[in-house]
Amino acid sequence: MVRGFPLLRGLALGVGLLAAAAATQAMSIRELHALETNEKDGKLYANYYLVGVMEGMRQANDAAQRRGEKPAFCVQGRRLEPAMARILFQGELGRHHDFYEADMPVELVMEAALGTSYRCAP
Repeated sequence: MVRGFPLLRGLALGVGLLAAAAATQAMSIRELHALETNEKDGKLYANYYLVGVMEGMRQANDAAQRRGEKPAFCVQGRRLEPAMARILFQGELGRHHDFYEADMPVELVMEAALGTSYRCAP
C-alpha cells in the first residue's frame, strides 16, 4: 500500500463533501424552528447546526484575513466559543425581530450577529 494513498482518499472525500455542501440550500429560520420543535432531539441538532454555521463563518473570516481582505468581524482575543452560537443567534433575532423573515437563511442571522458582537476597530 502506498503511504500517501489514505491522505489522497481523505482529500478526495473532503472535496466531495464540500461539493455536496455547496449544492445544498442553507437552512431557513423556519426550518431551524421546525427542527427544534418537531424532532425528538431537535434542539440538540439545531444547536449543532448553529455551531457549525458559526465555526464555518469564523474559518471563512480567518481565511479572508490571510488573503489580505477586510474581515467581516474581529474576535481579537475575545471569547467566542461553540456554546455561544445559540446566544448570538437568539440575540440577533431578538434585536431585529421586525427585520428577519422566517424564510431567510440562518447564516444571514449568524453573520449579522457576529458582525455586531465582534466589531472590528476602525
